[in-house]
Amino acid sequence: MNNSVVIDKKFYWELFKSTFLISAFTVGGGFVIIPLLKAKYVDHYKWMSDKEALDLVSVAQSAPGVVAVNAAIIIGYRLAGYTGAALTLLATVLPPLVTLTVISYFYDAFAHNHYVQILLRGMQCGATALIIDVGLNLLQKELKKKLLLPCLIIFGTFIANYFFQVNIMYLILIDAVIGYLWLQDEKYS
Repeated sequence: MNNSVVIDKKFYWELFKSTFLISAFTVGGGFVIIPLLKAKYVDHYKWMSDKEALDLVSVAQSAPGVVAVNAAIIIGYRLAGYTGAALTLLATVLPPLVTLTVISYFYDAFAHNHYVQILLRGMQCGATALIIDVGLNLLQKELKKKLLLPCLIIFGTFIANYFFQVNIMYLILIDAVIGYLWLQDEKYS
């Protein structure tokens, strides 16, 4: 656990509340959670470093299951042990559970409502912008390091997926093997 974080009732409430709000506004897939987690846990609360948050999210992405839930559980555990993991799990699944329950009762009204469809389109645009922002920030950090191999991995993965439609799961596995074999040197940390 982070020694600089004093764990008390206020901390647990802040952890639950911030995770709940992040989950409530994570629309468009699990990758949207990354900039929101960074903004809240790294920039606002300073509970962890930027690199540590990205490492934890990377682990969450490689684990089976929903990225947003995995990331919240891992970060909750990192910050407050099993209690933190349980709190962040509850805070992450509660907003979609409530939302889906309400939507299921009023499905016909929502499915064919022009205004709801417009709202969802706008939310998709915002989610896309957040994902692009994260990708560009990661690329910018790698380019600043001026190391060729990580940049080749980024561009190669993008080209393979975008132009040749190589399954992203295969690309992640290939990138993991490349990382394991050739990125163990300290200069890549």
